[in-house]
Amino acid sequence: MVLSITNFIKQFWQAITVIILILITVGSLFPVEHLPAAPGSDKTHHFIAYCALMLPTALRRPKYWLAFALFFILWSGLIELIQPYVNRYGEWLDMLANTGGVFLAVIIAQAILWLAPTKHQGA
Repeated sequence: MVLSITNFIKQFWQAITVIILILITVGSLFPVEHLPAAPGSDKTHHFIAYCALMLPTALRRPKYWLAFALFFILWSGLIELIQPYVNRYGEWLDMLANTGGVFLAVIIAQAILWLAPTKHQGA
């Protein structure tokens, strides 16, 4: 089961990544009067979102996968800079949580690839 999910993610990693990136960007920059109540901490949400963003790329490991990781971290910083201009609060601790999520995704992907290697790694 894990192998089939992993293969699905590897096959459609670009589309999955773009969709998650769009959702994160819109969710982070959409002006709101009040943030909706959600269980857990704001930092946990950032951590999980960026882990989900990086995981497809980390599993697929395209040629420049580390550049993707750096781009996602820089993108999160850009969002934090823009947020005060769209009735949101930018926090550098959010960027730190995002960075942690990116790193955790790389670790999770490495563990999955180590435990259940497939024939087609890299691009």
